[in-house]
Amino acid sequence: MKYLAVIFDLFGTLAGNFSSQGYEEALLQMASALSLPSDDFRQVWFATSRERNTGVNQSCEGDVGHVCRELGVLPEDRQVQLATQHRLDYIRDIMTPQPSAIEVLSHLKEQGFKIGLLSNCTHEIPAVWSETPFAPLIDVAIFSCSVGMRKPDPRMYRLTAERLEVRPEECLFVGDGGSQELSGALSVGMLPVLTRPDADSTEPHLRNREQWDGLTISSLMDILAVLKEVGG
Repeated sequence: MKYLAVIFDLFGTLAGNFSSQGYEEALLQMASALSLPSDDFRQVWFATSRERNTGVNQSCEGDVGHVCRELGVLPEDRQVQLATQHRLDYIRDIMTPQPSAIEVLSHLKEQGFKIGLLSNCTHEIPAVWSETPFAPLIDVAIFSCSVGMRKPDPRMYRLTAERLEVRPEECLFVGDGGSQELSGALSVGMLPVLTRPDADSTEPHLRNREQWDGLTISSLMDILAVLKEVGG
């Protein structure tokens, strides 16, 4: 098989995974901007995760407004804007490349591979995407909030391959195993590759990543060797 494209997950793969502490601090700032009890805001924020990940509310401000409506509150526009800004600032801070991520993407680009991104995320990610060092190196970025579906929905993988103008069987998918993403890639014929640089993390939100006994690499740089071995 001749592989023509490599599709990456974002958090935990190209960028580091967020810390629970940092995430919670950002939520506190948002709740304060909206003059809402932090516990109430936090509870509804997590309860509306699916809506935010599939783009139901159309924008970052829409997500914030939705939480407020669920709490029976009508905030001022300036409050929504400030809360949104806190969220965007937080996202910018955590969009830090993993060691060697930019180098690997650059090598793949030089070697003629098409490069895709497939991420379950909220509107803040595409809002700041163009500011990141990843954007110039990735040919197609598919965000769940923009397409209305989440991994491991097979349609997301097929859509990414279609926009890269390759067949799913011509793609490697590289991810840390969140959202059953490796099984999702396998289901459409892609070659899944597990990378988990934070395998020793004790963060509670990382405990439910899928168990994987397939192809595994210890660092992103290893993907270059994998491509040589499998026919890239």
